[in-house]
Amino acid sequence: MTDQELVELAFTMLKHAYVPYSGFPVGAALECAGGDVYTGCNVENAAYGSTICAERTALVKAVSEGHRDDFIRLAVVGAAADYCWPCGACRQMLSEFAPALRLLVARGDHTFVSCSLSELLPHSFGPKSLDKAPR
Repeated sequence: MTDQELVELAFTMLKHAYVPYSGFPVGAALECAGGDVYTGCNVENAAYGSTICAERTALVKAVSEGHRDDFIRLAVVGAAADYCWPCGACRQMLSEFAPALRLLVARGDHTFVSCSLSELLPHSFGPKSLDKAPR
């Protein structure tokens, strides 16, 4: 699958987003090393802390199907004029499973940029950090 095809797959998820509060639909498509792809959209809730982003939806779907450490690319898209960057909570959760993940971040006109997750979340905290803590 090409980068553009992964981005376009993420765009198909915008129609499934449940965004009655923000009106800001987001779609995601997460690719695993073996070629499996998991999609997601954001799902809002009146209790705002219960809202889940598209990126985390795709990640949780993949993890629930047995994937843990084989994520290679994630497309994140929105309908806005600016690029749809993952929020801090998504960056942290993605880092837990795929610190070397490559991101394809798109805006509404379907153009995208590519970067690594470590560029967005340098010096991340994760499971390896916990192993070094004194007890």
